Amino acid sequence: MYIKILGGGREVGRAAIEVSRGDSSVILDYGVNFDFNDNPNLPMQELPSRVKGFIVSHSHLDHVGALPLYQISGNFPVYGTRLTKYITELMLKDFLKLSGARLPFEWVEVRKTMENFRDVEYYKEFEVDTFKVELGDAGHIPGSAMIKIKDDKHVITYTGDTNLINTKLVKPADLEFLKDTNVLIIESTYGKFNHPKREVVEEEFYQAVKEVVEEGGVVLVPAFSLSRSQEILSLLADKHFEYPVYYDGMVKEITEIMINNQEFINNYNALRNAYNLFRYVRDWNDRNKAIRSEGVIVSSAGMLKGGPAVYYFKKIADNPKNAVFLVSYQAENTPGRRLLETGKFDEYSPMLKARFQIFDFSSHAGKDQLKEMINAAKNLEKVILVHGDPSSSETLAEEVRKELGVNVEVAENGKEIQL
Repeated sequence: MYIKILGGGREVGRAAIEVSRGDSSVILDYGVNFDFNDNPNLPMQELPSRVKGFIVSHSHLDHVGALPLYQISGNFPVYGTRLTKYITELMLKDFLKLSGARLPFEWVEVRKTMENFRDVEYYKEFEVDTFKVELGDAGHIPGSAMIKIKDDKHVITYTGDTNLINTKLVKPADLEFLKDTNVLIIESTYGKFNHPKREVVEEEFYQAVKEVVEEGGVVLVPAFSLSRSQEILSLLADKHFEYPVYYDGMVKEITEIMINNQEFINNYNALRNAYNLFRYVRDWNDRNKAIRSEGVIVSSAGMLKGGPAVYYFKKIADNPKNAVFLVSYQAENTPGRRLLETGKFDEYSPMLKARFQIFDFSSHAGKDQLKEMINAAKNLEKVILVHGDPSSSETLAEEVRKELGVNVEVAENGKEIQL
């Protein structure tokens, strides 16, 4: 068996890992990331004749955004959980709408991707060509999966994005699933850092929101449409927040898909209550009503790169009674990162006057949790680190070598690793 890194080596996103044997292979995830000009970067490609199928860990674009590329030259099966299938369709359609002019595929390939998508259940083994495959719960977002591939000699497990905490939406990743693994391909997004305790972050966020609203202000929470928005809305519903809460963007469609797939949701009642009690923004009249209400607005996009959140931000930013609370990762060269570093939306904007805080609601495992996952694999022979910037990956690799005595490799794009 060989493992080839097609994307995600020494970088965050663009996840794509090929596992091959003889003249056939399967590809685990096939995502995108973006350059400084917001152009999509696609992974490396393999000869289509070798590829027998794709297995996806979850529906974020950095794991599924390039899937339609292979459908140009044929029909390639795609495997993932049912919830991942439904949300992937929504994400790909939105991606095509926003970035279509810069993509090498069109609507017909997106449609073919979904026609070839076969949903599979957790912990039920299936076959892709001669590969035996099984999915286990990854604890990242609803429907996310670790992917296990077995033959007579090897048990390879790819974690995808993963986490080990209880949240409103998901339970922790299943450590039992890792026990028989001897080759572990694991993310290293936070290979240098640990996150604060989630219950502490939730309470600090809730109290901060309450304080602003009770003093007559509006709280804008820019959040990713997939998972982070639902997490924040569920938290407010679970705390029985008494003031108006509005949500805007693609949040509604994704929430409805999650509600219709109850078995993937950890605290289903909280999500259902959020959907029933809080107010979806339908038009510009609703938007104007939201910014005049003493309450909370949860809106895409999470990094303030676009979407309704930018409109709300510009309307509330000048009033010190209001607040902007970031709850998502802020990538370089985004307005959210610029706000963190300079206090300004862009170089032409005035300084932000509204209260401004960031809260760590990360859905990725921190450094110690990643080590715990590595330690859970009792037959481990090799660890391959992906999905992390070079500094994070190298730091984690060095600590794992010293503390656990395991063979660790920081993956590089294009490198083929023989097992």
